[in-house]
Amino acid sequence: MNREITYFEQAGAVNTDETVRAAVDRAVELGIKHIVVASTTGSTGIKVAKAAEGTGIKTIVATIHYGAKEEGKWLFDENNLKILQNMGAAVFTQTHTLSGVERSFSDRLGGASRAETIAAVLKSLFGIGFKVAVEVTIMAADSGMIPVGDDSEIIAIGGTHSGADVACVIRPGHANNFFAMQIREIIAMPRVK
Repeated sequence: MNREITYFEQAGAVNTDETVRAAVDRAVELGIKHIVVASTTGSTGIKVAKAAEGTGIKTIVATIHYGAKEEGKWLFDENNLKILQNMGAAVFTQTHTLSGVERSFSDRLGGASRAETIAAVLKSLFGIGFKVAVEVTIMAADSGMIPVGDDSEIIAIGGTHSGADVACVIRPGHANNFFAMQIREIIAMPRVK
């Protein structure tokens, strides 16, 4: 099988529209029914939901957990939440799988956990957006938002700091079965991390 991969010269939000278009196009081609997208405020989630309208693809928006930047605060925009809900998208919030409570121990005691090591390797080799795409897939699986099984495939979209610059086809797995995950295709990613 020959597939085209979109490579961006720079990472970041400037690539959002092209990443979203390529992800939805590939989902349609493969008959994939779920796109999981990381979205801090909901803006990128709305772009995916709009691009997927009329395709039968469910948009699942993974948000950053409460307290990520300021104790007790959620960064997701309430108006964007209403828009996404009206569009039929699912929105969920969960602790980051590849850091979570482990980061508290590392920050306080030094060192790094295995989960943080996986995150560091993904960020170093493939970029932040790639790590995010893998992470939100696990989070969505653990939240029951996507199907998990041998024949299951989803599209995952992540970004570097904001927007979207990575899209992958992934066979999802739960956190407690991490090695069952497979990254089956790279649709788009930045060349320079």
